Amino acid sequence: MKFFTSFTAAVGLLLAPCASAITVAEITGDKYLSSLSRSAFTNLTGLVTAKGPNGLWIRSTNPDDNEQTSESVYVFSRTIGANLTAGDIITLDGNVTEFRTSNDFLFLTEVTSPRNVQVVSTGNPVEPVVLGAQTSGIIGDKDVSPPTEQYSGLDNGDVFGVPNNVSRISQVNPQLDPKLYGMDFWESLSGELVTIQGVTALGRQANRFGDQWVRGNWTSTGQNSRGGLTVRDRDSNPETIIVGSPLDGTRNPNTTKLGDSLTDITGIVQYNFGFYSILPLTAPSVTSSLSTLPSPANVKSKGQCNALTFGDYNIENFTPNNPRTPLLAEHIANYLGAPTVVFLQEVQDDSGATNNGVVDANLTLSGLTQALQERTGIPYDFVDVDPVNNADGGQPGGNIRNAYLFNPREVRLYKPNPGSSTDANAVLPGPSLRFNPGRIDSPGVFTSSRKPLVAQWETLDGKGNFFTVNVHWTSKGGSTSLQGDPRPPVNGGIQNRNAQANATGSFIAQILAQDRKAAVIAAGDFNEFKTVEPLERFVEISGLQDLDIVSGLPEVERYTYTFSSSQQQLDHMFVSPQVAKIVEREDYAHVHVNTWVAEEDVASDHDPTVASLNVCKG
Repeated sequence: MKFFTSFTAAVGLLLAPCASAITVAEITGDKYLSSLSRSAFTNLTGLVTAKGPNGLWIRSTNPDDNEQTSESVYVFSRTIGANLTAGDIITLDGNVTEFRTSNDFLFLTEVTSPRNVQVVSTGNPVEPVVLGAQTSGIIGDKDVSPPTEQYSGLDNGDVFGVPNNVSRISQVNPQLDPKLYGMDFWESLSGELVTIQGVTALGRQANRFGDQWVRGNWTSTGQNSRGGLTVRDRDSNPETIIVGSPLDGTRNPNTTKLGDSLTDITGIVQYNFGFYSILPLTAPSVTSSLSTLPSPANVKSKGQCNALTFGDYNIENFTPNNPRTPLLAEHIANYLGAPTVVFLQEVQDDSGATNNGVVDANLTLSGLTQALQERTGIPYDFVDVDPVNNADGGQPGGNIRNAYLFNPREVRLYKPNPGSSTDANAVLPGPSLRFNPGRIDSPGVFTSSRKPLVAQWETLDGKGNFFTVNVHWTSKGGSTSLQGDPRPPVNGGIQNRNAQANATGSFIAQILAQDRKAAVIAAGDFNEFKTVEPLERFVEISGLQDLDIVSGLPEVERYTYTFSSSQQQLDHMFVSPQVAKIVEREDYAHVHVNTWVAEEDVASDHDPTVASLNVCKG
């Protein structure tokens, strides 16, 4: 990055005899790894821009014209800063080191073992680089904004492309292209003092350390109505940055919500624990907080086959006597409008996470149906199939499973014949199910994962008949950071989800092969984005259609989850072609009762979804 400062000329005259000395840009270089790594140097000159508990940052006083090189570098030393302050210009000798805390993270180029530190002058102005605006003085008159779609040139255009981990930045060491790739942009500013203006919070605090994902007032893509950024096809928002621990020991605000506005942030850009972050000189504060809640979905069941409603909700390790029960019941009753059928995921057994061999979940589900009846007057019933103890993944001892709640005044199971934990369901002539309800299973495919729960239903008047497939595929556990070393990043569990897509999709395809007009609804936590291979494969094999697309929901509003810097859609609803024929925009909604609210108001880490569908016999 090319830098100019108001005192460069004066310093240049002062240091003219040392013109051959090494510069910061020669240390940082135009790639991720320094060509001088593991070597010693002498007579580096820099302006101290900030101090931290374990070192300080200096900016070059002799910048080059290469936008690919950072003009600042971190000097690691717990003692060097004792008698130094921001605004000092110093010279020093030292070593160039590449450091990281995990093999899946990037290296940080830093100066270590600083020695022969001399103060050249004090009281020099320290100006930050203002991002996202036309800036002058420090870097010339230009706009400095991060790219908005691509992370790295090693991703071949898709950060979620397969296969994963085909190359590593630490091995290829690509030349930086900061105008095209987000990671290259932030790397070209590594160690630099910057200011972010017009700061918007992209969710609640990211972790227990108080870190906070934000965007500035630069151009962003995928912006949703709440002010966050939604993951879209080949756009996972590399323009975001995480606010790390303030350098002065203050603490970031812990009340932020999606879309809140914060004070401008001035701090150091540095790679930490898998992400590019800004380490503020002092903690920002919230200047404007969004308090409006989402509106209840305008979707109501008419109690007839041409307008039944279907909800979907991952209720996050739900246990008996759960303090979240009243809030979850309110969401289902009021925000989802008391759907005819509710697909649930992450229902734990009657002893919760106690690993005692209990697998039954009648108490767990009864507590929720009772709370719903108190609010709606509807005597909701439930169906599930107990798993084999500790065989379906999730919290040890919890035995999470998929389940259905249903309104017995509107629908009932068609010829019920429940399967057991070890029974694999099948499609029989009719079409009908071998077990109703029963679980889809296939050897080796759903190991340590939830088996999809399939059921066949009918309306009480017999005019409607439909199938439901309740999904909770393998999680993304084991994924690497989107800003990590492996490229494309490791998408944990993707091979399992591919196999599960094949099995689930093939089961549904068998139903439609017998009756192309069959009404089929598949919903749940697929743990994947719709433009990534497992869901692409599922749609192709099953023959189902995506309700987000069918209903015309704007792409940026398709989210049910917040992770890291983005709103994401892990929860989906798909329907057979017969059902898709009669779907209007107002028939379908994701209700953001959890992604929009403060921590104390969260009932689950997922948002629920609801749809009004026609399941009359074709």
